[in-house]
Amino acid sequence: MKKKAAKKISKKVNRKSPKPKLLSGGNPQIAKGDGNEPVQNYISAVPGWKKEVARNLDKLITHHIPTVNKAVKWNSPFYGMEGKGWFLGFHVFTRYVKVTFFNGGSLKPPPPVEAKHEGTRYLHIYEDGFDDAQFVKWIKQACKLQGWKP
Repeated sequence: MKKKAAKKISKKVNRKSPKPKLLSGGNPQIAKGDGNEPVQNYISAVPGWKKEVARNLDKLITHHIPTVNKAVKWNSPFYGMEGKGWFLGFHVFTRYVKVTFFNGGSLKPPPPVEAKHEGTRYLHIYEDGFDDAQFVKWIKQACKLQGWKP
């Protein structure tokens, strides 16, 4: 009888902290939610070298824009400003992390990768890293612009 009780307890513990499922390209499937906690859950679940990239992105954004709003939507972290919408999101793919600047066409210089949606620009970050200083210049500009409102 004691063994059955122990099994029930361990099942409850396992249900509380399930390991996130990794979707295509290793992108973590995290429940959508507002605030820092879901974003940190996403970052913690990112596999391999991309986890350090995700941590660095979050650290740079939070440090340089302390009033930033955070959320996880569509299995991706989003960053925005109160009343202005989302200015940035990122998503993990097999070979890179895709940073989306929702009004990136207005940034000087614009991020390097064009998008199908007018005004949106991307930065693809590969394992060899990226230019932190340029990224900070972009986020400081982007947070002042009107962002994306779903």
